[in-house]
Amino acid sequence: MYAIVEIAGQQFKVEKDRFLYTHRLAGEEGAALVFDKVLLVDNAGAVQVGVPTVAGATVTGKILGHVRGEKVIVFKKKRRKGYQKQTGHRQDLTKVLIEEIAL
Repeated sequence: MYAIVEIAGQQFKVEKDRFLYTHRLAGEEGAALVFDKVLLVDNAGAVQVGVPTVAGATVTGKILGHVRGEKVIVFKKKRRKGYQKQTGHRQDLTKVLIEEIAL
């Protein structure tokens, strides 16, 4: 059984007892989350597609921690001008454990 859920403006395919990394969510470690924007649910081949969401379907999860993603290097250069600039970025992420998909 899996579901497609919209979390913080992004769509994720989630399954029970799987981990998920999303953009930073409000809440502390161990806090329970309920996602109600379920766009699709597949239960052993029986697919329910929402218009725009599946009525009564929810996905519950638990925050396991707040982490930072890998460093992304941004390098800018203009040739023959002597201009070079290098910066980096690390995205703040939240690690979520999906506990249940309820219809």
